[in-house]
Amino acid sequence: MNEGYAHHEIVGAAADGRSVLDWLSATYAHSDAETWLARIAAGEVELDGRRALPDETLYAGQVLVWHRPPWSEPEVPLHFEVLHEDAQVLAVAKPSGLPTMAGGGFLRNTLQAIVERAYPGANPIHRLGRGTSGVVVFAMTSEAAAMMSRELRERRMRKVYLALASGDPPWDERTIEVPIGPVPHPLLGTIHAATSGLGGKRARSHVKVIQRRGESCVLEVEIETGRPHQIRIHLAAVGHPLQGDPLYEAGGLPKPTALPGDLGYVLHAWRVEFEHPTGGRIEIEAPPPSRLGLEL
Repeated sequence: MNEGYAHHEIVGAAADGRSVLDWLSATYAHSDAETWLARIAAGEVELDGRRALPDETLYAGQVLVWHRPPWSEPEVPLHFEVLHEDAQVLAVAKPSGLPTMAGGGFLRNTLQAIVERAYPGANPIHRLGRGTSGVVVFAMTSEAAAMMSRELRERRMRKVYLALASGDPPWDERTIEVPIGPVPHPLLGTIHAATSGLGGKRARSHVKVIQRRGESCVLEVEIETGRPHQIRIHLAAVGHPLQGDPLYEAGGLPKPTALPGDLGYVLHAWRVEFEHPTGGRIEIEAPPPSRLGLEL
C-alpha cells in the first residue's frame, strides 16, 4: 500500500456554477457518479479546506481536493541502471513496464520515485511510455533542469529509438509527418492518434530500416517532435505498427478496447544527445534489450 495522494484542482470557468458531484463525475469519468457520491460522503473531497457537499455550487478560484486513500499499486520492475552520473546530470536505463512518472494508478512504483530515493532532488527532463525501455535523463540541479528543459523545448535534444515493427517496409528510409491529435475513444473519451483534421499537431519522425525479418523488422526512429505515443502512432499510420502493440493498428488509430498502459510491444530509447549544462555535447546510449535480438 502506498500513502495515498491528494489531487488538487483550482476551479476554473468550466466548473463555475456546477455542483461538486456533477463536476467530478462528468470530468473524472474513470469513476461514475455513485462512486463519487460515496467518496464525498466518506469525507474524501474538500472544498476550500472544508468537507465538501455533493450538491454545493462551485465558483471559479476555489480549491477542490480529492484525498485518495492508500491503494495497492500494480507490480512492476523496480530497478534501473545508471548510464551516466555527474554533479549536473544523471542518466538511467528504464526497464519496460515501469512508468516514468506518477499517473494511471501508479504513485510510488515509478522510475521517478525510485530514482529520487537513491538520488534526492533528481528531476526527470523527459518521460518514456510505460512499455518503452531505455535512456531517461534527470537534472541534478535547478540550473541544469532549466537549461536542458529549454533545449528539449527548442528541439535541440536528439532522441533516437529502436522499434520492432510489423511487416517488411518497401523503403529503406522515410520521414513520417502525419499530424497527431485527440480522437474519440470509448473508454477514455479521447486519446492521441493520427489525425488529418483540425486538432492535429505537427509531428515528424525519421525512420530507417536496420534489419528485415520477413514478417517483422527493426527500425531506427529519430523523433524531431515529441507528441504522445508519436512513434507508435506514426509507424501504425504508414502500415507498420509495432509488433504486439495492443493499442494502435494500421492507419494510426486506436483499437476501441485497448488502453495506453497496455504492454506487449518493443520500443527502446537507444540514444540521447544534448548540450551538457557545463558545455559540450554529450551522447548517452542504453544497450538494446535482448528482445530486439541486436548487437549494436
